[in-house]
Amino acid sequence: MNPMMRVSAPELSGELEWFNTPSPLSMKDVRGRIVILDFWTYCCINCMHVLPDLRYLEEKYPDCLVVIGLHSPKFPNEKVGEHVQKAINRYDIRHSVAHDPEFRMWREYGVRAWPSLAVIDPECYVAAMLSGEGNRQQLDRLIQQLVEEGERAGTLRRAILPAALQPEPETTLRFPGKVHCFDSRLAISDSGHHRVLITDFSGKITKIYGDGEPALIDGRGSQARFRDPQGLVAVGTTLYVADTGNHALRAIDLTTDTVRTIAGTGEQGRSPDKYFENPLRTSLNSPWDIAFYNGQLLIAMAGPHQIWYLDLALDTLGVFAGSGREDILDGESHTAAFAQPSGLAVDRGQLYVADSETSAIRRIDLHNQTVTTLVGMGLFEFGDRDGVGRDARLQHPLGVATDPKRHCLWIADTYNHKIKKLDINSKSIYSFLASKNVTEPGGLAVCGDILWVANTNAHQLLRIDLAKTTSEPVEIHA
Repeated sequence: MNPMMRVSAPELSGELEWFNTPSPLSMKDVRGRIVILDFWTYCCINCMHVLPDLRYLEEKYPDCLVVIGLHSPKFPNEKVGEHVQKAINRYDIRHSVAHDPEFRMWREYGVRAWPSLAVIDPECYVAAMLSGEGNRQQLDRLIQQLVEEGERAGTLRRAILPAALQPEPETTLRFPGKVHCFDSRLAISDSGHHRVLITDFSGKITKIYGDGEPALIDGRGSQARFRDPQGLVAVGTTLYVADTGNHALRAIDLTTDTVRTIAGTGEQGRSPDKYFENPLRTSLNSPWDIAFYNGQLLIAMAGPHQIWYLDLALDTLGVFAGSGREDILDGESHTAAFAQPSGLAVDRGQLYVADSETSAIRRIDLHNQTVTTLVGMGLFEFGDRDGVGRDARLQHPLGVATDPKRHCLWIADTYNHKIKKLDINSKSIYSFLASKNVTEPGGLAVCGDILWVANTNAHQLLRIDLAKTTSEPVEIHA
């Protein structure tokens, strides 16, 4: 870069709320190191994908790289500091984070999209601005270059900044993502502990899959390993798992307790192809939930904003719906658009989708493969409003469950901290359960008159009696 054209990095605002650091940071505090400012919001799947890259770089350059997350929230729920702290712990973020709900630093750095990265050299000049995900190699090369230049110029100062983490309390469940009801049992994705639990309806644990460490390892019971598992569906004696953090699908044989990988390589994929003959050689992209219909697993592929399928008989994988464009567009399945689909449920040939980034509930007719929107208007249309059809508003829903007995859908209206009911015939939606005890619920399952809720940020499973309209936490125990 021409020295005459160098741009000084704007100072970090004194009005930011700080996490993971004993005191607020300034440019003076980080001078002499390479700095990456990560402009993110915790709902965003692309922002989530950047975090492993940042962790890799932090571990490779521990004494000369400082990462600071600048949280610039999209949704009203994300403007609350305690919710940001929960997200920091859920994603296991160990670098400093500054919460900027007023977008002060966003404007100072001229940011236009989530995620964006500002790279700052040891003399506090902006060396590069990058947007989007998938920049690990480019960042690695740039950091190495800046380290070498700083060493030659004598401007590099090696030191590790102190951290001040605020961990979650020790609980049996940690950020549970989804729950599934089958054969008088429950399967729970204990996402923060990187494992899958089987319990009875009283909460007694009968099986544990995964040893609590994040990895992609097949094996029996606790010998296997997962990474942030989410969606679950049982088919016969097999429990299928959307192993989100591993970008993989896993199958648990409930008779032998063996876990095997059935799709995915463990690496994030970005292939534009629509059909794949070998699922085990295909890289997936954040599968968040799964459902079963007519011999196929249907997959909410949050990363590319699509619905995929895995044919269990033919062992083939492909795109079922969604063009890959992040938007809310109805019509034929291949031209329709979704935005970070995160919850699925099937009933009577219809697939219901919690389309989180558009705060929408979508429906796919599995026979004629057409997509319609039941609730939701767009990427920046959200709120908390009961009503009919598109007059209603949700805020980043992550879960949906069908209820054939009542001919309705139950919705985990995640960022409104509510459970809502959608009447399928009238398309009317209203709040069913809202209390200080429901906090960013992520998954739902209906079994008769009981609605089970993965109450994510409270590290709980809730049991709601739909006939009595009562709710209570379930103690998960050995």
